[in-house]
Amino acid sequence: MPPAAVRGQVGNLPHEVTSFVGRRQELTDARRSLAASRLVTLTGIGGVGKTRLALHVGQDSRRTFPDGVWLVELGLLSSPALLEEAVSSALGLRDPLPREGALAEFLDGRHLLLIFDNCEHLVDAVARLTGSLLRSCRELRILATSREPLGVAGEAVLRVPPLAIPDPDRTPSGRRGQGRSEAVTLFEQRAGAVVPGFAVTDDNRAAVTRICQRLDGLPLPIELAAARLRALSAEQILQRLTDRYRLLDVGSRGGPTRQQTLRTCVDWSYELCTPAERELWSRLSVFRGRFELDAAEAICAEDLEPYELLDLVSSLVDKSILNRDETGGVVGYGMLETLRDYGAEKLSQTGEQERLRRRHRDWYEALVVGSEAEWLGPDQARILTRLDRERPNIRAATRFCLADPAEAESGLRIVTAMWPHALTRGQMQEGRHWIDRALAHQGGVPTVERTRALCAYALLASNQGQTDAARPRIDEARAVAAELADPVIDAQVAHAAGYHALFGDDLDQALVFFGRALDVLRDADSLRYVSSLLGLSLAYGLLGDVDRATRSQEEALAIAEAHGDTVYRAYCLLILALALVRTEPRRASALLEQVVRLEREVDDVLGAAIAVEAMAWIAADADDWGRAAVLLGAAQALWRTVGSGSVNVMTMRGFHEECVERTTKALGERAYGVAFRRGADSTFEDAVAHALGERSVTAVPQAGVLTRRERQVAELVAAGLTNRAIADTLVISRRTAEGHVEHVLTKLGFTSRSQIAVWVAERKADDSA
Repeated sequence: MPPAAVRGQVGNLPHEVTSFVGRRQELTDARRSLAASRLVTLTGIGGVGKTRLALHVGQDSRRTFPDGVWLVELGLLSSPALLEEAVSSALGLRDPLPREGALAEFLDGRHLLLIFDNCEHLVDAVARLTGSLLRSCRELRILATSREPLGVAGEAVLRVPPLAIPDPDRTPSGRRGQGRSEAVTLFEQRAGAVVPGFAVTDDNRAAVTRICQRLDGLPLPIELAAARLRALSAEQILQRLTDRYRLLDVGSRGGPTRQQTLRTCVDWSYELCTPAERELWSRLSVFRGRFELDAAEAICAEDLEPYELLDLVSSLVDKSILNRDETGGVVGYGMLETLRDYGAEKLSQTGEQERLRRRHRDWYEALVVGSEAEWLGPDQARILTRLDRERPNIRAATRFCLADPAEAESGLRIVTAMWPHALTRGQMQEGRHWIDRALAHQGGVPTVERTRALCAYALLASNQGQTDAARPRIDEARAVAAELADPVIDAQVAHAAGYHALFGDDLDQALVFFGRALDVLRDADSLRYVSSLLGLSLAYGLLGDVDRATRSQEEALAIAEAHGDTVYRAYCLLILALALVRTEPRRASALLEQVVRLEREVDDVLGAAIAVEAMAWIAADADDWGRAAVLLGAAQALWRTVGSGSVNVMTMRGFHEECVERTTKALGERAYGVAFRRGADSTFEDAVAHALGERSVTAVPQAGVLTRRERQVAELVAAGLTNRAIADTLVISRRTAEGHVEHVLTKLGFTSRSQIAVWVAERKADDSA
């Protein structure tokens, strides 16, 4: 079964966009090693093709791992503390699991392959996590790429060599195809993509072969060299490489040969760029991951006109320095880490690196602060997806602030402004991680930014149901606010304290705090004003005061609709539905369906979790036990992604526990477990589809599904009778008896006769209870 909360697929491997060349022996060795060892590490220098080989092995192994092959990209991860979060995110969980050891519990029993890519800068942390997971998860296998082995017991290490090249001491063959090496084949195929119709011929074979020899068969330099055929012939490329080798041989004789080779290729690529292209290459190195044109214009353009910058970016794409991608109609650009590091080195030599990094920080600070200010509005979906795409750059801007005490307040502004995004995307744990670091870096100086960061932390922790972690942050926020004597800050603290009380089951106190917040925030902070109205409405609803709950909800809904908002409009409908679940279930059900559809539009995991949970309660009240069990499982999958073990509002946990108890009693423990697991192993899309009735649950095991004859057959199976004996007992044909047994297995979701026996025993025990 695939991991929960993964959107519609088993595995996350990217599609190959270029052909895979050679590596037949390495592929065979890797497959054999993966069959024999649960941890295989591909080692080798940068640019040798470790990642591509690992991905190809993963693609070829998909049938072997029914729960998927999952790529965990670690190249952009700088903090070992976020390693488990990165694994959770790659699995589609969007947030770390709620406690230590939960990732291992989640993976245990799943037959899947994890690919940890680019481990070298986190080798100790990866080794610890790998060892722990392999000890706990018997069906798990891990394929890692690193410049050095992980050093974990049982690890099989495979060195990835350069591609095969012709013997340097032999003259290349004059006949086409004779003695063709992997490196030459790679050059020819990549060159053909750059210059359509390019082929290795008698005229250029010697030059191409010698280029591959000079580059030691390293795929990355070979691909970069092939890209230069746009402007140069193979002979010209060879000549320039030869000149560069001589220079390096003199200047870097003590360095490893392959490192010289890779640097030679990048040096040479740099020198083939115009001065303006070189300058932009170095400036663009301030970005992490991908970037978009508006960011490049603001940070790197300097005195360039926008059209000039666009021309230079396009030229760098043509020269394979930049990669172009398109997501949701938005074009972005990225740079290989090898090339980014090279550009950063060149930038540092100019003395401009600090200034450019500060401009980078300023731009991304403005982006996230502006996003918070515009959150309640029609651009909400666009803001969410933009922040999704920019997370590596936002992290980089935050790290810049954390490296300098003078930038502490900016760091607090960045991490605080991300709280609505973290809440909506279910990324509360990472949000708390960065707020924690920023607060520690700031050192406790009582400022407005510190107070707002404390409140943001408390909101995220409270929404995870972790009120104990939120409490000291609320206490400090109150103390700092008292020193500042700012009514708006006092109200923002009251807003956070209200949610802390709400999730901590102190509903009367929550009403007090939300009331204080509303008195001030109407004109000063519309986002928190609407949020306070929703908190007030939920508290009244849980106290049974439906009239007051409805009035607060209606005011919040009017504001959200006036602003063209989606997320808070969905929450308004959700809170009204929760107030009506027991008194008007039909109306509540219709509202919840609206909520789930809205949450699907913006991928709001937290709101969807609450809505699906409430729909399970309604199903149970209607005696639709199979649907209730599946929805309880689907809600659990969503709760898990937000870092909460269960319902995050303590008062609502009683409804949850009652629903679980009644549904289990109605179905029997075994049948309930089968149905619950079906929901718990849903993707995010599946969970929503179950809630909206777009996924059938008719096969959920329950007594009412079986016909009278099938119940008779089930009891005879439980008594140990064979199909022939069942046929004789019921005076039916053996084939008919076999058909009945198959129907019972299918309807109950079982695969063996022993499971039927256990189910029958449980039903009898339930009936006698």
